[in-house]
Amino acid sequence: MSTPPRGHLVRSEIAEQPAVAERVLTAAGGELARVAARLRAAAAPRTVLLTARGTSDHAALYAKYLIEVGLGLPAGLASTSTLTVYGARPDLNGVLWIAVSQSGGSPDLVESTAAARRAGALTLAVTNDPASALAAAAELHLDVHAGPELAVAATKSYTAQLLTLWLLVTTWRGGDASPAHALPGFLQRAVEADDVAAVATRYRFVDRLVLTARGYSYPTAREAALKLMETSYLSAQAFSAADLMHGPLAMVDADRPVIAVVPEGPGGRAMTPVLDALRERGADVCAVAPDGLAPDATVRLAVPAGVREDLAPVVQIVPLQRLAVEMALARGLDPDAPRGLRKVTQTR
Repeated sequence: MSTPPRGHLVRSEIAEQPAVAERVLTAAGGELARVAARLRAAAAPRTVLLTARGTSDHAALYAKYLIEVGLGLPAGLASTSTLTVYGARPDLNGVLWIAVSQSGGSPDLVESTAAARRAGALTLAVTNDPASALAAAAELHLDVHAGPELAVAATKSYTAQLLTLWLLVTTWRGGDASPAHALPGFLQRAVEADDVAAVATRYRFVDRLVLTARGYSYPTAREAALKLMETSYLSAQAFSAADLMHGPLAMVDADRPVIAVVPEGPGGRAMTPVLDALRERGADVCAVAPDGLAPDATVRLAVPAGVREDLAPVVQIVPLQRLAVEMALARGLDPDAPRGLRKVTQTR
């Protein structure tokens, strides 16, 4: 029997994402309605804390933007170690604790969620495994319906998390979820786009690069940096575009490419002065953007136009996942099995 080619697992799972989005949209209705009804109850939360690790941490950051903008509730990323390492026991009455995890198996997330529940928080686990320890530790659970994910680098579980969290917040606030039904088509176009190989060839020998974005798209930059680091072993740093202007811009020059994620909407408009500053420094800029935005970029990974900004991260990450895979393969690496990594990471 012939050996499967390098990258076949992650390429297959990237290609599954339109179907996964369809499955999330089909399967999530009743489950989401029950959770949202609980969140709208008399003892509705006054604030939200999110906890996650790795790729799921970027999904949690996305949820923070959704919650603060869409619900007007303060939201933050919890420091899990305060509970698991230092034994802190804060008063979490009135707090919604959301733990996001692909596997639901990381001990620190399980332990901190159990501790948060004992401290008075209403706890919700968002996982790809309803039978996981994290799902059992939380009072409420949402399944992201991504199906088994075999490649170490998470792809389809990430976009499933994003979509599930968007549907949760939209259902919670009584909003219109119908815009999400266009996502499978947008994702299919992103999966089939033919511009990734040229960008991967351009950056094949790059050892350092910067990724930047603002608002809802900032988690996209963070997640893309992680994918490039874990598959291609290069140094990829992600910055909020606002933070980039507060010092790190000084390290940018023609020899350090910058990947800028530019959506349609306020977040994209906020990128304009950053793109101007990058152009003044002679930076090699790859814009992840619809045609017509960031016109002065050196190269482009086009994403479909017409995706509303708060849903755009579900689509934007796809060309960057594909870029990470193709760069790894061009460097003679196997993106299915990054060195030293496992599917479930055990941390406390």
